[in-house]
Amino acid sequence: MNELQKEIVRLKAEKNAIILGHNYQRLEVQEVSDFLGDSYGLSVQASKTKADVIVFCGVDFMAESAKILNPEKVVLHPNLNSRCPMAGMVDAKSLRELKAEHPGAPVVSYVNTSAEVKAESDICCTSANAVKIVQSLPDRKVIFVPDTNLGLFVKRYVKNKELIFWPGYCPTHVAITKERLMAVKKEHPNAEILVHPECTPDVIDYADFAFSTEGIIKHVMGSPKKEFIIGTEENMIHRLKKEAPSKTYYAVPGATCPNMREISLENVRDSLTKAQFKIEIPEDIIRRAKIPLERMISAGR
Repeated sequence: MNELQKEIVRLKAEKNAIILGHNYQRLEVQEVSDFLGDSYGLSVQASKTKADVIVFCGVDFMAESAKILNPEKVVLHPNLNSRCPMAGMVDAKSLRELKAEHPGAPVVSYVNTSAEVKAESDICCTSANAVKIVQSLPDRKVIFVPDTNLGLFVKRYVKNKELIFWPGYCPTHVAITKERLMAVKKEHPNAEILVHPECTPDVIDYADFAFSTEGIIKHVMGSPKKEFIIGTEENMIHRLKKEAPSKTYYAVPGATCPNMREISLENVRDSLTKAQFKIEIPEDIIRRAKIPLERMISAGR
């Protein structure tokens, strides 16, 4: 651990702070995080932490979710440039218009959305529990926003519902193409291909399995296989090496999220020393957005 990391550890103790780090964060940021995980796991941690301060090392909607679940706590987002492009593809006004076109249809909002969009939703989901949540709804017609690819993944398993999709997508996962996977597979023919449900349908068809990031970790740890091609943001491999160091992992060229990489150790330190940048959300939005988030957590993985 270098001096900057040691300083961050000291500051955490002084301020009764907790650092939540997403699986896609830089290695050095992962190393100072108290908890690493996917959107679901970090939401759960945020909902039950005893810390006074939450430093959220992830993109904007993740820090917002932590504030919604902990309105009385200080939630800091170390770098405001760390924004999710997919979350920016849907807004509350447009969602209200879509709801008006399909009256009565419940809205399942992927957690990768703004607080305002969550406030217009009936329940949130993550890639880990999207299938379970959509299947659990009694309604035949369901609005699913904003990730069309995740929605199409859900549709593979939920045949009895009409899903109304929003034209959103994750640029990082769309960059993982079948051709790129085939090229890596040619170099490593014994490797199993694991991809994220945000990938396009042809990529999921070609892969051996599609899981959330935590699902990927669970599968790798329980698999007899020794080599894996990881079809998600390549920083995920840092976490995999930590959890299952005896196995070998191959990244897919181009699977890089520049937005997740915006947060540096210096940003984390500054957020603790200067209490920047605080997440502030109107009380009405918090009240309404908390309901679908808590329903997501209660549903489990």
